[in-house]
Amino acid sequence: MSINTEEFYSVLASRMEASAIREILKLVQNPKVISLAGGMPDPLTFPVEDIKEITQDVLSENSAQALQYSSTEGLPELRKCILEHLAKDGNDGELENIIISSGSQQGLDLVGKTFLSPGDIAIVELPSYLAALNAFYSYGGELIGVPMDEDGMRMDILKEKLIQLKNEGKKVKFIYTISNFQNPAGVTMSLARRKKMIEIAHKFNIFIVEDNPYEKLRFEGESIPSIYSLEKNGSVISLGTFSKILCPGLRLAWILGNKEIIRKMAILKQATDLCTSIFNQLIAYEYIKLGKLDENIKSNVRLYKEKRDVMLNALEKYFPSEVAWTEAHGGFFIFATLPEYMNADEMFKEAIKENVAYVIGSAFFADGKGQNTMRLSFCYPSVEDIEEGIKRLSKVIKKKMKK
Repeated sequence: MSINTEEFYSVLASRMEASAIREILKLVQNPKVISLAGGMPDPLTFPVEDIKEITQDVLSENSAQALQYSSTEGLPELRKCILEHLAKDGNDGELENIIISSGSQQGLDLVGKTFLSPGDIAIVELPSYLAALNAFYSYGGELIGVPMDEDGMRMDILKEKLIQLKNEGKKVKFIYTISNFQNPAGVTMSLARRKKMIEIAHKFNIFIVEDNPYEKLRFEGESIPSIYSLEKNGSVISLGTFSKILCPGLRLAWILGNKEIIRKMAILKQATDLCTSIFNQLIAYEYIKLGKLDENIKSNVRLYKEKRDVMLNALEKYFPSEVAWTEAHGGFFIFATLPEYMNADEMFKEAIKENVAYVIGSAFFADGKGQNTMRLSFCYPSVEDIEEGIKRLSKVIKKKMKK
């Protein structure tokens, strides 16, 4: 008789389910399917030749360090480079304020591991990044959603929720926000809302976790100071990554924050992977030292802006007037909202039959809603596929709409 594995899983393992996005991506392996689903960078943005050359140099000149274990906090030279890069936008910090993580996902996992015990509450946006929700949920966190509009999280509703939770005797640990070009909604939090969020967090004595992977991918408009740079009491943790501005394969990201929090995260990280690949850190460090990063960001912005424009034009051209969508000024995503009677979850199978895919919006809602929404990604597909994909998707939507 075969062993019943379910009896042996931990509470954490039993809680976890496969990511809706990862499951969807399995369904779009057919080359005929145009995928507007995955949030993967365009491989054209990867500086392949530069990385080849740097890799050879690192192995030739520094193989003993590159192939060895490293400190949990990360390569000091790389951390210093990142701090100098962030300081251009007012994000000040010292080496003790920053730790290198193995991708932003490890950063999110460390946030959950550091702050959440079963029953603790994290405030999240509606909708919010699915992998962050999974990371927080895995540690027993209870996720309370706050709706957004075109200026980001609604501060009036946030305050109401926090008052209600306090009166109920519940412990809120942090507010999680993707402040720039939000995933999946594509919206950016206004300066006024950022300042108000800081004021509210101080009043209720809670942390803010600012996830900021798309900040540098702004297509138009003035940049807005990060929440981290605006807050001066050490109650903001900021997450950044090289995945969107260099390449995700290096699995390099960083966490910036209060020295005590960073020290605790370093201890917790040791139990996970001891240290992030020093080989990859050396490659990134040499790349930045050569002055290549800013140059690569500029070329990425040009490419993604063109793709964003193509998607917006195609949406205007093909989608029914009853459908609304966000006009992202940067990042990777546009969020579409269908009439309330429509169900994008159920419609997904019909879209696959028409050889086009998207991500169901409900996967991003901590409250289980959003069945009439979808995330559309313009970062990975070609310009031609974006146009054709929106055309195919519009055909599916029109079939499902009430006459």
